[in-house]
Amino acid sequence: MKKQVFEKIKTYGVTVVMIGSFLVGCAGKESVTSVEEAANEPYFTKGVYVNYAVDAEDPPQTYFYVFYDEASGYTEDGTNGIGLPFACEQGEGTVLFHMGGEGEDAEELLTVDSFEDGTVIGHMEDGLKIAFVPKEDADPDNFDAQNYISLENGGDLTYEDANGWKVKYDPSVITVNSEGPITTFVYTGESAGTNMVTATYGVDKDAKTMIEDLQKQWGEGTQTYESSFPGAEDVTGYWVTLSPTVEGSGLYETAVARDYMDGYLIFEMTAHTSGDDAIDIPVSDALATIIDSLEFIQY
Repeated sequence: MKKQVFEKIKTYGVTVVMIGSFLVGCAGKESVTSVEEAANEPYFTKGVYVNYAVDAEDPPQTYFYVFYDEASGYTEDGTNGIGLPFACEQGEGTVLFHMGGEGEDAEELLTVDSFEDGTVIGHMEDGLKIAFVPKEDADPDNFDAQNYISLENGGDLTYEDANGWKVKYDPSVITVNSEGPITTFVYTGESAGTNMVTATYGVDKDAKTMIEDLQKQWGEGTQTYESSFPGAEDVTGYWVTLSPTVEGSGLYETAVARDYMDGYLIFEMTAHTSGDDAIDIPVSDALATIIDSLEFIQY
């Protein structure tokens, strides 16, 4: 996610210029457009480019250049989310990159060897031949390298919240909706009723009071207890559960809250059981993945 890249730089204390990891490459292909013929148009425009070493054997395509426009952008490594901001000057046959933020400027010169269908192949001053291939299915305004790679491989996606937490979810059966302090993860597969996880951050009460209020709201059949909070084993979590009844809709609910940033953070799971394991188990697994994968972000 673009807005997180610069925070990630701070997190990992990146001071080494990652242009050296221009190691990103694909097998080169012959260009039918010469550098001279393409001199009147920019090599790079707004978009996402995967970057790899041309001569490497089966190079991993996990390193990206995200261009805001023709003159600036950022890099992001899809294996760890680390990246650097950059500015660039596109000339005739060359692109001069200024890597890093203010006070960390390091210049790297790319000499363009070929330019065809948006793909740029060139070499660095040390002779390393590299390629930049545009990813037409990637959105430069909302790009997250790790999610992009995971989605390509059929894996889970990561939702990262502005309030400092993140979870994984299966995009094939979960739809995420976020508005202000409330985020919902709604199950869209076959099920007996509404199945969802709702995450809420509030400052109007503390976590224990929030759980006590839910217990009153849910009524008979509820149980409360204290245990560790998911993703923060050293933090007290306040829990309330409502077990499904034999008769009725099969509704069951669980909520866990913790004191968080002068308020509370609560995750509420609302689900329905049908009595058919083939339907109920996938629902339970999808919702459990969200809660079990909870992590708190340390910038």
